Amino acid sequence: MTSSTPSSTPSPRADRVRIGVQIAPQHALYPKIRVTVAEVEALGTDIAFDWDHFFPLSGEKNGLHFESWTLLAAWAEQTSTIELGALVNCNGYRNPDLQADMARTIDHISGGRFIFGTGSGWFERDYDEYGFEFGTAGTRLDALEADLPRIEARWAKLNPPPLRDIPVLIGGGGEKKTLRIVARHADIWHSFSTPAVLEHKLGVLSKWCDTVGRDLSEIEISTELRARTVTEADELYDLGARLFTLGLSGPHYDLASLTDWLAWRDTKNALETGCTRDA
Repeated sequence: MTSSTPSSTPSPRADRVRIGVQIAPQHALYPKIRVTVAEVEALGTDIAFDWDHFFPLSGEKNGLHFESWTLLAAWAEQTSTIELGALVNCNGYRNPDLQADMARTIDHISGGRFIFGTGSGWFERDYDEYGFEFGTAGTRLDALEADLPRIEARWAKLNPPPLRDIPVLIGGGGEKKTLRIVARHADIWHSFSTPAVLEHKLGVLSKWCDTVGRDLSEIEISTELRARTVTEADELYDLGARLFTLGLSGPHYDLASLTDWLAWRDTKNALETGCTRDA
């Protein structure tokens, strides 16, 4: 959550289904990644994500891989309609004030389409090989909780400011720390929950929202599609999920399933529009 700034871009908390595609920057050279971003945007995808790692997470461990934030700046210049961000940024790799400035800059490059997706980090090899302190899950979450107010404060000081209130997406499902941080700072909460787990986690998040004085309805619920069936996606939708993400990896970035999920999105949104008009 940030201070109010002018924007021509809608708030992410509209009650409509959105599809995000995480284009993993691994096992492909940049021309293929660039073409994939163009294809994903042309299909009408709502958000293009990458991830914030320094090495592949699957396949050949020393395979082709690119850095997250510089890719996002390139995507911001290349695209015109799709929102973009990391799913998710690793808080420990960069100073929080620098993160804020980088986010603001990409927001301007994109014309107000940047989403600040962030988390505490987990991939130990990144930390070890690039010289960052790995610490523990607890200390990394403590750092995220301490750094988010600094990021928000820096956005308020920057000249020029961001073009909009940059949406903050926080990934993770820990009930004692992560969901408390989500309740305080997130516009979007992302998890990998099954319907049963999501129902439980939403109950926990609702209690944290009550504690910090927020309404749960202010937070967009996001979840990963992975190999889910339409039935499972419908159940997640019924629980309140509205942002659904699909992961793609190089070298081929197969878009076949994306077209099916975009059609599912359009059906859901058409039904929602019809219900609203009938009311």
